Amino acid sequence: MSELIEKASKLNKAAKHMGMLSAVEKNAALAKLADHLVTEKAWILSENAKDIDAGKENGLSSSLLDRLLLTEERIEQIVDGVRQLIHLEDPIGETIEEWERPNGLQIETIRVPLGVIGMVYEARPNVTVDAGSLCLKAGNAVLLRGSSSAIHSNKALVHVMRGALAGTAIPEDAVQLLEDTSRETAAQMFKLNEFLDVLIPRGGAGLIQSVVQNATVPVLETGVGNCHVFIDETADQKMGIEIAVNAKLHRPSVCNAAETLLIHEKWPFVPVVLNALHEKGVELRGDEGLAAAYSFVKQADEKDWHTEFLAPILAVKLVSDVKGAIEHIDQYGTKHSEAIISEDTENVRLFFRAVDAAVLYHNASTRFTDGEQFGYGAEIGISTQKLHARGPMGLRALTTTKAIVKGKGQIRL
Repeated sequence: MSELIEKASKLNKAAKHMGMLSAVEKNAALAKLADHLVTEKAWILSENAKDIDAGKENGLSSSLLDRLLLTEERIEQIVDGVRQLIHLEDPIGETIEEWERPNGLQIETIRVPLGVIGMVYEARPNVTVDAGSLCLKAGNAVLLRGSSSAIHSNKALVHVMRGALAGTAIPEDAVQLLEDTSRETAAQMFKLNEFLDVLIPRGGAGLIQSVVQNATVPVLETGVGNCHVFIDETADQKMGIEIAVNAKLHRPSVCNAAETLLIHEKWPFVPVVLNALHEKGVELRGDEGLAAAYSFVKQADEKDWHTEFLAPILAVKLVSDVKGAIEHIDQYGTKHSEAIISEDTENVRLFFRAVDAAVLYHNASTRFTDGEQFGYGAEIGISTQKLHARGPMGLRALTTTKAIVKGKGQIRL
């Protein structure tokens, strides 16, 4: 029996048990899991160092190495995310709606676990714990398939997680790591309808499209973040500059970082914001007019408007009005996160109505598109599709519904 089939079979059995657990039982297990991550922090960091060394030898970019890196602070953040989940309300069993039919039937829809979730992701070991703990809290079992570049980190984290679950109400087998990271095994996983209820890809465009195009298992699609910040004519100078800098530089390697800055051509502070970004080391790629006017702005090509740079690179364009910004976002955006900085109520209203994205911001950075920032605890990903879930996906996104119908002997005539 292959590793994939063996582990998927164990997950299938564990999932049946998971749906019966109480919130108290799940929370106790998560508390133990968080404690074990703290206890084993030094070992986890030493295993992560092996991945970092291998990544450098293999020529991984600085942005990918940043995603791969674990530090004491990042492990503490991961642990905090698990502990936040403990304090969140358990969605399982929640009544969504209830009503009575004229024939006396009482109908109730409740939340239930999705079942077995297959998580496919790249060089971000924090996802191993985020996804695992979220799935467990929502009563699911989870098959984790990370990238080969993070294999030492992922094996260590899953070893710690499974060890923590021993002796708790949650079976160890509810969390499995697929250690075979070959494309052939991944392709088999994508079609494992017998054991998996849903796949969630989290990573770059190539990974996501590979899963979407090749899977027969239903996919909860997370999206690439080609995010925009539009500074309108009425935008406050300080606010516009601070948000542009924060959205680009707070953490350039993540999907909610801004990749294009659109500026109203009549905003008085265009030189100020461009200089502020340039002085902080951002490579600016601008439209023809900006490239001609500023020596530090390179000429952008068509590809730049489409690109999720995940680095200190920013495409910049002047637009004549809010409609120009909307048209640009409509053409190049990935329906992730878009922001307008403006004091014009009508322009904000138009932006919110016309722009199609999972999250829209007024006078705030796109960096807030995050499960923790939304109060969901750790997130399993950010969905840019329109079915089932959209935006940061927390506990409720990992559930489905069941209808409970109570009668008194009714038969259909």
